[in-house]
Amino acid sequence: MRFKIVYNQPGRLRVKAGHSKFNLEQSYSIERYLLDMPGVEIAQANYYNGAILIEYTPDKYDDLINRLALLNVNQLALVSKSNDNDKRELNNEFYNSVVKIGARYYLFKWFVPMPIRLLFIIKGTLTYVKEALHSLSNHKLDVAVLDASAISASLYLKDISGASQIMLLLSLADLLQDYTKKKASQTLADSLALNIDNVWQVKGQEESLTPITTINVNDRVKVRMGSIIPLDGIVIEGQASVNEASMTGEALPVLKTNGDSVYAGCVVEEGWIIIEVSSLAYNTRIQNIVEQIENSQELKAGLQTRAEALADSIVPFSFITSIGIFLATRNVYKALSVLMVDYSCAIKLTTPVSIISATRQATQSKAVVKGGVYLEKYSKANTIVFDKTGTLTTANPKVGKIIALNGYSENDVLILAACLEEHYSFSLAKTIVKEAEKRGLDHSCELHGEVDYIVAHGISSSYDNERLLIGSRHFVFEDENVTYSDEIDRLIKEETPGYSNLYLAVGNKLAGIICIEDPVREDAKAIIQQLKDLGITRSIILTGDEEDVAKKIADEVGITDYYAKVSPEQKAEIIEQIKASGNDVIMVGDGINDTLALSCASVSVAMSDGSELAKEVADITLKNDSLSGLVDLCLISQAAFERINHNYAFIVGFNTFLLGLGVGGQLSSSMLALLHNTSTVAVGALSARSYYLPNQHLTLNNKTT
Repeated sequence: MRFKIVYNQPGRLRVKAGHSKFNLEQSYSIERYLLDMPGVEIAQANYYNGAILIEYTPDKYDDLINRLALLNVNQLALVSKSNDNDKRELNNEFYNSVVKIGARYYLFKWFVPMPIRLLFIIKGTLTYVKEALHSLSNHKLDVAVLDASAISASLYLKDISGASQIMLLLSLADLLQDYTKKKASQTLADSLALNIDNVWQVKGQEESLTPITTINVNDRVKVRMGSIIPLDGIVIEGQASVNEASMTGEALPVLKTNGDSVYAGCVVEEGWIIIEVSSLAYNTRIQNIVEQIENSQELKAGLQTRAEALADSIVPFSFITSIGIFLATRNVYKALSVLMVDYSCAIKLTTPVSIISATRQATQSKAVVKGGVYLEKYSKANTIVFDKTGTLTTANPKVGKIIALNGYSENDVLILAACLEEHYSFSLAKTIVKEAEKRGLDHSCELHGEVDYIVAHGISSSYDNERLLIGSRHFVFEDENVTYSDEIDRLIKEETPGYSNLYLAVGNKLAGIICIEDPVREDAKAIIQQLKDLGITRSIILTGDEEDVAKKIADEVGITDYYAKVSPEQKAEIIEQIKASGNDVIMVGDGINDTLALSCASVSVAMSDGSELAKEVADITLKNDSLSGLVDLCLISQAAFERINHNYAFIVGFNTFLLGLGVGGQLSSSMLALLHNTSTVAVGALSARSYYLPNQHLTLNNKTT
C-alpha cells in the first residue's frame, strides 16, 4: 500500500493512504493486520480520509514501516468489528450528528430565503405538535405539550428565530441524552459479555473438559449446578432448575427436563443437565445483554422516577401561570414568555443523565450496576455484610497442608479431591485442582461416579462401590455420619487451627484433611475503614467456618461483628433481622451459598470470581479481584445524588430568575428561549461528566495514578 507519513514521533505514527483507498469493512481488517504485529498496541483506521493511527513500541519502527508497505487491502481477510470499533463509531456518529444539526441550522439561517425557511420551521413544528396531541389524547399535560406550546407561541409572536432556536436546542438535548444512554449501554454490555473457554463435553459415558471453540452443533455438553449454560441447546438427559432472568426477566427459576430448550447465559441453580448443542452463535449473548441493559434503564432510581413525575407535574402550573399573567397584564407577550421558560425540561433531562453517567463510571471502575435504583440504595446504605471465603479473603486460597489418614497417602487424597472439585468453578475447587496440577498428579481419569453438589456443604459421589464425600465438617461428620476416633479429633484440634478445612471420606472412614490457607485480601482493612469514613458505619462477617477462623479474619480486617458456622438460610435470616432494625444493608458474596443472603439484602454485590449464580442474583458485580470497587461505588453513588440535588437548585434558581425577567419585560421571548434551552443543554452536558473520586489514587481500577 502506498502511503504518506503525516505524523511521526517515537511510539506514535500517523500515515495517510488517501481518500477512498479502503472502506469501513476493510478498515477493521487493516486494524487487525497491524495489531497482529508484535509491538503494536493501538491501530485505528479511518476510512473517511484514509488515515491510519498507530501506537507502537519505538524499537519496532522499521518493522512497522515494512508491514505497512506490504499491506494490500484487497488480500486481507474480512474480520468482524471489535468493541473498540463500536465505541469509535458511536462517538463519530454523535459528533457528526452535532455538526450536521448545527450546520443545517446556520446554513438555512444564512442562505435560505425566509419564505422557504418558514416552511421548514412549520414542518418541524408539526412534529412537536403531533407528539403533544398524542400526550393530550392520553390525558397527559406533560413536557411534550409544553415544548409544542413554546414553539407555537414563538410562531404566533412572529419570532421565527426563537422557534428555530428552541427546536435546535431541543434536538441537541435529545441527541445528548440518546448518546449518553447508548454509551452507558455499550460499556456495560462489554463488561457483561459471556466469556467461557472450556465446557464439559460428553461422549458416551465419558466426560472431558474441552475448549468451547471445538464444540459443534449436535455435540453434547454437561452443565452442573452453579454453572452457566455455555451454548443454546436441547436437554437430552437430567433435569435442573434454571435461572433465565438474563434472557426473559423472569425472577423464578424454571424446571428444565428432556426436550426443553435452554439458552446461553442462563444459570443452573439446582441439578444437572446434558444438552445437545443447537447453536454456536453464543456471541449473540451480547445482543441479549444490550437489550437487558436497555430494559434495565426502567430500573430507575426512586429519585429519577420522582424527578420525571415532578417534571410532568410542573407543566400544568406553567400554563396556569401564563394564563394568570395574561389576565393580570393583558400582555400576550409576557404571558407567552412563561411558556419559553419551564423547569421540567431540565429536570427531566439532567436526572437520568446523571444516573447513567454514574453507572458508566462505575463500570469504568470495574463494577457493573444493573440499574439506577441500586446506585441509590447503595448511596443510602449504613451496614455492609461480607461473606468470608473469596470475599474478605483472596479468591486464590492455597493448600497449606494435607493430612492423610487410614492408609491413604497425600497424593491419594489430593487426586480424589481434584477429581470431584474439577467439575466446579468455585475458588476452593480451583485451589484443589491447581495443587494437584502443581504436584504433577493426573486427575483426568474419572475414578468416581455421578457427582452431586450439596449447597454450602460439599460434594458426594461414589468410589470403588463406596461413598465418596468431600466438604465441611458439618457435612461429613454430622450429615453423612462419618465416624472418627478420639485420636483423629485430637489431631484436628492440634494440627488445623486457623485453617479452613475440607474433609475427604471414603466409605465411612475419613481419608484425609485438606487444610486451606485463606489469606486476607491486602486491601481489606483499608477498604473497610474507608467505607466507615463514607458513612457505612457497621461491618459484619458471615461464614460457615469455625469460630476461631472467623475471629481471626475479623481481627485482621478490623470488624467487630461476626457470625460463624452459619448456614445459607441463617445468613439470609441475619440479613432480614438487620434490615428489620431499620438499616439499609449491602451484602457482598461470591458463592452459591451466598445467593439467598444476596437476594435478601437492600443491595447486593458479587465478586468477580464468584459463581455464575451469585453474579446472576446480585444487583452489582465487581469485575476485578479487589474490594476497591466497593469504595468507588460509594463515592460515585453519593456524588451522583449530590449532583442531582445541586442541579435541582440551579434549575429552580436560574429559571425563576429568567421568568422574572420575562414577566418584567427585560428580555424578549426569543432571548428567554435561548437562555433557557442553552442552560438546559449545558446542565445536561455537565451532568454527563465523570465524578471525581477523592481517593482515586488508592482505589480506581486498583491502580496508582
